[in-house]
Amino acid sequence: MLWIVMGYLSGSWLAAVSVCRWAGVADPRFCGSCNPGFSNVLRLYGPRLAAATLALDALKAVPVVLAAKWLALPIMWQGLVGLAVLLGHSFPLWYGFRGGKAVASAFGVLLVLVPSVALLSAAIWALMAWRLGTAALASVASALLAPLLCAWLAPDYMIVVGGFSLLVLTRHVLNIRRWRQGEEPPLRK
Repeated sequence: MLWIVMGYLSGSWLAAVSVCRWAGVADPRFCGSCNPGFSNVLRLYGPRLAAATLALDALKAVPVVLAAKWLALPIMWQGLVGLAVLLGHSFPLWYGFRGGKAVASAFGVLLVLVPSVALLSAAIWALMAWRLGTAALASVASALLAPLLCAWLAPDYMIVVGGFSLLVLTRHVLNIRRWRQGEEPPLRK
């Protein structure tokens, strides 16, 4: 239980808010799409701050999930620790429970638990983002394919990864609706 709480608390730190504060620019929760994540920071402030946001949101998941794995906790408990990180990012204690979509944090969790699935999912995300020009659809595609990749490469983690994917998908419902209406903002202006 302690590891789950630690996962939630580490996930509750939003890299985008700190990166933008350090850079002296406006808080991304209050401009652009109002989402404290990589794609909004990219659209607002460019690739340098977006890359820092992406890296830090992924890395914040690593210590606690790695500890759960090194302690040889059962796979389901490792997954619950990872899910706690994602819930912390989506509903952060420190920011009034208004967080991001948990895509970068999910990458960090997957990188520890099933690196092959993390890397293939990232490649799918990059390809889809490049082809479609939208981060949301790339995130949805990656989230849909991650459990299938897991079934092929790491079947023991398929249910856990399916849970991560379900959270990411539910966080993108409004994006999907905007895309269907032709209103989803492009990744880059």
